Amino acid sequence: MVQKKKFIVDIAILLVLNLLIKPFWTIIIEPKVQGQIGDVNYGEYFVIFNFTLLLNIFLDFGLTNFNSRNIAQNNQLLSKHLGKMMSLKMLLGIFYFIICFVVGYLMLGFTIPMLMLLCFNSFLLSFNVFLRSNLQGLYLFRTDSILSVLDRLIQILILVAMLLHVLGMQVSAMSFIIAQTVGYLATGLTCYFIVLSKTHNYKFNFDYSFCRMVLKKSLPFAILVLLMAFYNRLDSIMIEKILGGDFGKEQSGIYAKSFRLLDAANQIATLFSIQLIPIFSRMLKNKDNMENIIKLSYTLLITPALIVSVSTFFYAEYFFTKIYTGDTKGFEILQILMSCFTAVCLTCVFGTLLTASGNLKKQNIAAIGGILINVILNFILIPKYYAFGSAISSLITQLLTGLAQVFICYKVFNFNVNKRILISTFTFVAGLIVVNFLTINLTKVTEVNFVIMLIFSGLLAFITGLINPKSILRFVKYK
Repeated sequence: MVQKKKFIVDIAILLVLNLLIKPFWTIIIEPKVQGQIGDVNYGEYFVIFNFTLLLNIFLDFGLTNFNSRNIAQNNQLLSKHLGKMMSLKMLLGIFYFIICFVVGYLMLGFTIPMLMLLCFNSFLLSFNVFLRSNLQGLYLFRTDSILSVLDRLIQILILVAMLLHVLGMQVSAMSFIIAQTVGYLATGLTCYFIVLSKTHNYKFNFDYSFCRMVLKKSLPFAILVLLMAFYNRLDSIMIEKILGGDFGKEQSGIYAKSFRLLDAANQIATLFSIQLIPIFSRMLKNKDNMENIIKLSYTLLITPALIVSVSTFFYAEYFFTKIYTGDTKGFEILQILMSCFTAVCLTCVFGTLLTASGNLKKQNIAAIGGILINVILNFILIPKYYAFGSAISSLITQLLTGLAQVFICYKVFNFNVNKRILISTFTFVAGLIVVNFLTINLTKVTEVNFVIMLIFSGLLAFITGLINPKSILRFVKYK
């Protein structure tokens, strides 16, 4: 049986580390960089960056999810399979570079230096995530939590030096990318040697039969990741290509101002889900009851997600004023986009359970539906509403796909509908709207109003029963 107390402590460490490091990058570093290089140049970087992530599936091909699930169920396979998996990752990396060059340069006309360097960064990031999946499979979550922020910490130190012009360093789009390269490379080497220390008789070799078997088994995971990447990362590319020229790049840059805040929140939720995969996998193998941990995971994620989504609608303009030093252009996009965070959290719980159980067919169908909805809505809304139209498209897509995965999960696992949780959730949302409405102008100091809102929102979570300390304590004590 999973040690539930350890699970909660490890999740707490993960969240604390990420909340200490990653918001600094999102709220201070990236906005400062964009402010110095301009919306057009940053928009160009942002489009190519999302393009490289869009094709990231050719780097991973579902190996990370497959590996985390496999190692969690069979720890002894780490030493046996690591060398073979590493060689497969290298082969996929070569294939990825070829695809990016053909599509990105020959078809879409992206600039070669920026395209290739961002491709290399994507390769390093994918390799790091794969190496960390071995640690997750071994339940070394605390080590994984430290490694999850190491790259950003290194990048922040380099970019702070650039922004302060230490040793005459200057910020540009390319220097911004190179700083990321250094962070990913240093973290990758650290990950590699830690994983290597957990193996016995490690040997780097290519095994065609093994690779073919793994690719065949990981194909459903690969399809799912590709489909989800499309409706998560396609927006900025469609904005730039539909609107065209510098105006398209500028609108992509404006969209990036809001998207980076959503992406930062999503990364924390995704880290949560990454740790859930091996836990769900082992519990499914042992045929443990899943409803308690699903309920706990849901409440731990959905509570802060709803607070963030609702409060951002009221405070978006204020956030823009502080983060972008008075520039509030595009704050309405943040109001819409941040509501996607709640839908993403649903996917991080229920979609992760489906992934861990190997029930991917219906999940893939839901993802295909999400892509179709997203593309159609973007073609309709972007020409008329520009980046704001893409934000609306993203929200509708994320909500529909998130709810679809909840529905699929309940059907597959025959869960009972928890009416108490549903009532608590809707009551909590209504209460959040009232709390924000009453506190937004409570005093003349917006910071004070925001803190008061957070305090009352936290109390509201307990009052509505969305968070129940007694049930969490019973869950932790249960053996």
